[in-house]
Amino acid sequence: MNKYDEAIKILDERFGRDTLISLATMDGSHPAVRIVNGFYEDGAFYVVTYALSGKMTQIKDNPEVAVCGEWFTAHGIGENIGHPRDEQNAELMKKLRKAFATWYDNGHTDENDPNTCVLRVRLSDGVLLSHGTRYDIDFLRI
Repeated sequence: MNKYDEAIKILDERFGRDTLISLATMDGSHPAVRIVNGFYEDGAFYVVTYALSGKMTQIKDNPEVAVCGEWFTAHGIGENIGHPRDEQNAELMKKLRKAFATWYDNGHTDENDPNTCVLRVRLSDGVLLSHGTRYDIDFLRI
């Protein structure tokens, strides 16, 4: 297994579940950061959120974002990929509902609201640290 494959395996193990990550956006000329529940798969983080929230408004204006969590930091492009019940999100939402099961249906998420949406952060580059090894990752090769 090469170093790139090792890094991807670590990311899958570390973030392929409900994980708290910091998500940074730009609010005009000021950075804004918040903690969100994220799920990693195939070079992207997924977050169930609200289309009218500050983060989604900021991403609409400037899709360049950064994420950070558990000895990992990366840049990427944020995009609203639609409502959780949209047909194109059916397979992804099976995974997200399972990953977020401990809180998803506790009143925090309302899939009846048309503004509920899925945020995808397609990662472009990142740095992962694991057991003394640094992995510089080019996600554009995925």
